[in-house]
Amino acid sequence: MDEAMPSAEAVVVKDGTIAFVGKAAEAEGWKGPRTQVIDARGGSVLPGFIESHVHLFMGAAELVHLQLFGVKGIDALGERLREYAAARPDDKVLFGQSCDYTVLGEGETLTRHHLDRIVADRPVALVAPDHHTMWANTRALEMAGVLHGKAVSPGNEVVMGADGLATGELREGEAMTPVVHLAGESRVRLGIQTGGEPERWPSPAEWEADKEIMRRGLAYAAEHGITSFHNMDGNLYQLQILAEIEKEGGLLCRAQVPFHYKKPMTLEDLEKASAMADSYASEWVSSGMVKVFMDGVIDSGTAHMIEPYADDGDWRGEPYFSDAEFAALATEIDRRGLQIAVHAIGDAAVRTVLDGYEAARKANGARDSRHRIEHIEVTTDADIPRFAELGVIASMQPPHPPGSMGLPLEPTVSKIGRDRWRLAYAWRSIKETGAHVVFASDWPVSPIDPIAGIQAAVVRKRWADDLPDHAYSLHEAIAGYTVEGAYAQFEEHRKGQLKTGYLADIVVLSGDVDAVAPDALHEIRPVTTICGGKITYQA
Repeated sequence: MDEAMPSAEAVVVKDGTIAFVGKAAEAEGWKGPRTQVIDARGGSVLPGFIESHVHLFMGAAELVHLQLFGVKGIDALGERLREYAAARPDDKVLFGQSCDYTVLGEGETLTRHHLDRIVADRPVALVAPDHHTMWANTRALEMAGVLHGKAVSPGNEVVMGADGLATGELREGEAMTPVVHLAGESRVRLGIQTGGEPERWPSPAEWEADKEIMRRGLAYAAEHGITSFHNMDGNLYQLQILAEIEKEGGLLCRAQVPFHYKKPMTLEDLEKASAMADSYASEWVSSGMVKVFMDGVIDSGTAHMIEPYADDGDWRGEPYFSDAEFAALATEIDRRGLQIAVHAIGDAAVRTVLDGYEAARKANGARDSRHRIEHIEVTTDADIPRFAELGVIASMQPPHPPGSMGLPLEPTVSKIGRDRWRLAYAWRSIKETGAHVVFASDWPVSPIDPIAGIQAAVVRKRWADDLPDHAYSLHEAIAGYTVEGAYAQFEEHRKGQLKTGYLADIVVLSGDVDAVAPDALHEIRPVTTICGGKITYQA
């Protein structure tokens, strides 16, 4: 990824940094009696992958949940769920992950009644791949106190049936949280649900259990060649856990954790964000960012759109913050010198965020802020050039477009509508304006595997022949997971490339990425991951 030296034969690591990149014969001169030599055996050696949008703590906790990706039909769902229930008799809630919106087939929505026919005597909660919708059985709804509905903020919904009772579909965090709390896993999800801290400090056993969950996530990331990650939910508690793991010598990846600003917080609460940034600013554990949600997702109709959803009359979705609220928030965060990352999926949400960043620039003056927008699943012709004009990073996920990595086209493409398809997941259009586009997975929403994401970017197919081709070249896709990830964290001068003086963050692969067919890239696996000069994973 170094333009001045696109390829080399050998890399020398000393004291946690790269000391030499070049010919193998010249590298021999660095060898000493204790030098460890790793032979890549013809496999590619790349900069360590930078996972720029992940929910590591939550994803690590979910590794033990029932995984439902690809499960179709009530019979298959029932079989998997009953097997899982039998294997985990002590679970307070039976959680399933990556349950598709069309798990029952086109046109039929999953309800509590379907789940009751499978498991009625224990709480069941199945979560959509995007983590913005949950389907719960009657037992879970009763125990959580939401069977008869719940007052929630705009953008959240306990879907109610004609009988005056909840159907089982829970949209967005406020609606889902009561069910999550039944499981006693609330600390894991505080970073995304409230942005706050545990009501009481955990007992020693709970603290060790939470550290073990985080270690599981770190090991899982290292196994996939990841050496740095930008968490996209956050609180002080996660930083404290990571700092303790670092102190114990067990930190396998470099971690950035933001302050998550959520209602009913006020601008005064940003003082905590500044304090987190000041207290955590090392090369291993850092903050310095504020995460905000502007809307939901397309599939549940909670993304905020300029024009109505193509399949839903006049419905446009609702924003979590008004234009004025977000402009004031962005201006204050920017004034504090902090970076901003905003989840914005619908084109109206994207525009509100761009407008807010422009307002912050006018109020505080232009600076190298590198504010980000996460996802950008639909945008407009007018807003595409504004990313480069405002210096805004487009943080996008190659596994997310319908049709990628096994995702179904429906209901997403019908909700977007044919007229907006050309402006959906528009990586190439944004990149061609000169804007920085960084790639990531959004794990556990999508598989964490950067190589699978690179493949998804390279082999992306158009939904119709007259649409723009947003596929990336192989090296552009790799840059999205390395060079651009470093840039997004103001670290392009020290990581994201195999270059003398840079941090020794490296991944050794099982094969040559330039030689394999694009649709077989996923068969190449990390065999050694090195972070800070230390081996963090070896197959």
